Amino acid sequence: MQGSTFIGLDVHKATISVAVAMGERGGEVRHWGTVPHRPDYVRKLVEKLAASGGRLCFCYEAGPCGYGLHRQLVDMGHDCIVVAPSLIPVKTGDRVKTDRRDAVMLAKLHRAGELTAVWVPDAAHEAMRDLVRARATAMQVLGKARQHLQGFLLRHGRIYPGKKGWTVAYRRWLTTVRFEHPAQKIVFQDYVDAVSDAEVRVERLTTQIADLLPTWSLAPVVEAVQAMRGVAFIVAVTVVAEVGDFQRFDNPRQLMAYLGLTPSEYPVG
Repeated sequence: MQGSTFIGLDVHKATISVAVAMGERGGEVRHWGTVPHRPDYVRKLVEKLAASGGRLCFCYEAGPCGYGLHRQLVDMGHDCIVVAPSLIPVKTGDRVKTDRRDAVMLAKLHRAGELTAVWVPDAAHEAMRDLVRARATAMQVLGKARQHLQGFLLRHGRIYPGKKGWTVAYRRWLTTVRFEHPAQKIVFQDYVDAVSDAEVRVERLTTQIADLLPTWSLAPVVEAVQAMRGVAFIVAVTVVAEVGDFQRFDNPRQLMAYLGLTPSEYPVG
């Protein structure tokens, strides 16, 4: 695209490696340099690149540094896409990776139109998604805490006689479990407390999600998803938080694949 400059950014916590590809195909591609990953330095970088005129088209890989850089570049009036690392074309046998090479590669591929952009949530959506993911993490912690307790009990022959764990009856049974050695008493109580603390955390985050939901712009979408048969509140919130813009999917099959719900067949033998 003539009149445009394509900038590849290899982004890390402390630094950003910058490469520039001139708009015309076959035009110059060069490593511009490396700048600190700080908003003030990014602003200075953009101002220098914009001084020559023309349209600036930035790109960088999705990663742990998030979308703050994307939002800053867009707020400054420039195009920016965040690309899916798994979908970046890679030449066979090209295994040498450096910040400089990665930035140059991104600039070239962006100019050639060979990059696949990911959907970037706005700040409010990302905040709600962070909260939903925090609850999911808390659920994982709870699951691990329960496993640790049950493993400890099994190892020492304390077997629950009922059929299902974590019911009222199971918790009542836990209060009857005894150990003779003081060290094992401490361990048992610590595992019980860990489960209790994790359950409180999950309950607290669930309540906070429900309290904040009415202020979220996608609350009506959550309500619509929840209206589907068998879809509970947390499931609905999680789906909407993770999917975001449903219109980015061309058909239901794409959406189901994104959610991991596409049927698969695994032959055996």
